[in-house]
Amino acid sequence: MNPYEIIIRPIDTEKTRFQASEQGKYSFEVHHGANKLEVKQAVEDIFDVEVEKVNTMIMPAKRGWRSYRGPWKKAIVTL
Repeated sequence: MNPYEIIIRPIDTEKTRFQASEQGKYSFEVHHGANKLEVKQAVEDIFDVEVEKVNTMIMPAKRGWRSYRGPWKKAIVTL
């Protein structure tokens, strides 16, 4: 799989900005079928950095009054 297909988008929130600046951890929405090794290789290829650790998790679906967002996969990458 292409590295740009694995990394869908960075997650930019107040908490992720703190983690990036203080702890060197960056959060991404990733392809649902990607594993930790594929995420690590994609981040190293795209950003030219050395990845120390990758944590992945499935974020649950959310239903609202007008919209629905299905489950998605999140990766926290430690440099």
